[in-house]
Amino acid sequence: MLRKIIHIDQSKCDGCGLCAKACHEGAIGLVNGKARLLREDYCDGLGDCLPACPQGAITFVEREAAAYDEAAVRAAKARAEAAPPLPCGCPGSRARALTPDAAAPAAAVPSQLRQWPVQLRLVPVRAAYFQGADVLVAADCAAYAHGNFHQEFIRGRVTLIGCPKLDEADYAEKLTEILRSNDIRSLTVARMEVPCCGGLERAAAAAVRQSGKAIPFRVVTLSTDGRVLA
Repeated sequence: MLRKIIHIDQSKCDGCGLCAKACHEGAIGLVNGKARLLREDYCDGLGDCLPACPQGAITFVEREAAAYDEAAVRAAKARAEAAPPLPCGCPGSRARALTPDAAAPAAAVPSQLRQWPVQLRLVPVRAAYFQGADVLVAADCAAYAHGNFHQEFIRGRVTLIGCPKLDEADYAEKLTEILRSNDIRSLTVARMEVPCCGGLERAAAAAVRQSGKAIPFRVVTLSTDGRVLA
């Protein structure tokens, strides 16, 4: 049918996503970093997305398009509302196991990360990947300082990262619960030589004591130029 519908100028779109948020019908999404009209039948032609676009990339056109399907839009909204909520409401916090790509091209350096998330404040207390795991608690600077960090430290371990100075947090309580709630095989701390990293080491040591378990525990200290000091 011939009707009024939105048009997104790809040359103007900067992929900010504000139009997708403004579209209550879910007709717009981001594809390869650009906004796209994903479902013509979800676009009601009212244009709530137009004022949301800071680049002026969205206009109305009149052309042949599928009719607006209000029932389909309602059904899609119902499915979205019925979906289980993600931790913190953030997709980046969803816990999941990862498989290092052993079949990566020879020129590539495969990641050795085994799980997500890695931030100590975001990781769940209980997760299947903790069972029988060797755990690495690392300063978030460590992987940048030490060039072979994935192979020497992350490989074969569940990795948790943090920075006591930036987070202004005592990780001991969270780490204690992780150690108590899971079958942890060993705990390694990779810290930087700077004094503030001592908070990470102290928190991990306290967690081992408070867990009441005899968990093998070691600390590796890295220099700011990447050398292993101890």
